[in-house]
Amino acid sequence: MDDRETRRLYRSDTDKMICGVCGGIGEYFNVDATLIRLLWAVLACSGTGIVAYLIAAVIIPRR
Repeated sequence: MDDRETRRLYRSDTDKMICGVCGGIGEYFNVDATLIRLLWAVLACSGTGIVAYLIAAVIIPRR
């Protein structure tokens, strides 16, 4: 099987600051989690990032 077919999105247990959402997204896309956190901070300034983070923390399962 191809790695893309078996890859799943999880909240990170090792690279987390609050719930591990940004760390998990960074691991999934193979990007530094700091970049994801910066993007999320920009979205949080508009208010949508906070709501999106809370929804992601509930929807994305723990590993």
